[in-house]
Amino acid sequence: MDEVIISRAIIESYFKNLIDSLDVDVAIAGAGPSGLTAAYYLAREGIKTVIFEKQLRVGGGMPGGGMMFNNIVIQEDAKEILDEFKVRAKKYKDGLYIANALETVSALCLKAMKAGANIFNLISVEDVMIRESAQDEEIITGLVINWSAVSWSKLHVDPLTVRSKVIIDATGHDGEVCRIVEKKLGPKLRTPRGDIMGEKSMWSEKGERELLDNTKEVFPGLIVTGMAANAVFGSPRMGAIFGGMLLSGKRAAEIAIEKLNVVKVLK
Repeated sequence: MDEVIISRAIIESYFKNLIDSLDVDVAIAGAGPSGLTAAYYLAREGIKTVIFEKQLRVGGGMPGGGMMFNNIVIQEDAKEILDEFKVRAKKYKDGLYIANALETVSALCLKAMKAGANIFNLISVEDVMIRESAQDEEIITGLVINWSAVSWSKLHVDPLTVRSKVIIDATGHDGEVCRIVEKKLGPKLRTPRGDIMGEKSMWSEKGERELLDNTKEVFPGLIVTGMAANAVFGSPRMGAIFGGMLLSGKRAAEIAIEKLNVVKVLK
C-alpha cells in the first residue's frame, strides 16, 4: 500500500469536490442543526447545495446538549422532522420528547450528504461578494472563504470565492455573515434598526415562538436561520430545546426554493 497513492487519492477527490462547489444554487455558512436541516431539504429537491463549517466537527451547539449532558429536548411541532431523519425520540411529557444529541447530529449530517449536499469543515466565511442587480439593488452573490486555521493563526493569506444564487447564514449566536454585511454596508439589514439587534437572555418559550418569524431574507440574497435569526432580530436564546432549530432550517430551505423559482421565471 503506497502512502503517496493514499495522499493523491485524498487530494484529488477533495479538490474535485471543492471545485464543483465553487458555483452553486445555495451556499450555507454553518453546519449546525438549522444549517444541516436546510441543506437536506434543499438537496432533496435537486438543488446544488454546499455548507462551509469553520469548526472541525458539525452540529454547532447540539452535541453538547444542555451543559454537556448530551440529550436534547424537541417539541411536538418538530417531531415529524426527527421521524423523517429516523432519529429515535422518547416522549417525556405531553408535547416534549427527548433525543440523543449525538444521534441527532449524526442523522442530520448523514441525511444531508446522502441527499446530495456537499459539506466542508475547517473552512471559514470571512467576507461576502456584493454586486448590483439589474434594478441597481445591492445583492449578495457569494461567499469569500479561507481555511479556518488561517484566521486562528492570524496569518495574512488571501481567500477564495464561491458564487451562489442564495446564501443562508446558519452561524448561530454570532450571526457571522449578517455581521459582515453590516460591517461592510452599514445598517441595511431588514431589521427594525437595520443592524444586528443582538440576542436577549434565555426565554425558551418566547425564543422558540419567534424563531420562525425571524427566519427570513434579511438582505437581498441572504437568508438567516436558527439561532443567528434570533440574534439578528433581537429575540431570546432558547437553551437545549432544538425543535425550533429544525423547523427554522426547513423554513429557510423553503424560502430559498421560492427565491430560486423566481430567478428561473425571470430568466
